[in-house]
Amino acid sequence: MGFLKEFKDFAMKGNLVDIAVGFVMGAAFNKVVSSFTGGIVSPLIGLLFDADFKEMKYIVKQGTMNDAGEKIGEVAVLYGDFITNVIDFIIVAFVMFLIVKGVNKMKKPEAPPAPAGPSQEDLLAEIRDLLKK
Repeated sequence: MGFLKEFKDFAMKGNLVDIAVGFVMGAAFNKVVSSFTGGIVSPLIGLLFDADFKEMKYIVKQGTMNDAGEKIGEVAVLYGDFITNVIDFIIVAFVMFLIVKGVNKMKKPEAPPAPAGPSQEDLLAEIRDLLKK
């Protein structure tokens, strides 16, 4: 029974719960960033290249058309999709940096208060004077 209690204590610690909440929020935020990049950033960049940014690719081997009109056997490097994912990552990383920076600023430790009693040197001097008597 001690093992289960120890695991429960570990699982309910604030840090682990905070990490779980952060993970869920990060996954949801990633979807928001993906839709922002796919719906706003990619079309704007696509204007520069006069193409759909997600559909940009370098064809290594040309495919052939089958009877149904589908391309088969094409080998392509999908660099537009890769660049979109890199932009997603940069946006998420930047926002996470700002969040961590803000949290760290709020957690700045306050200066410890000055000791209320006499200093260590004063106490040692007092002991020295008592020993002389």
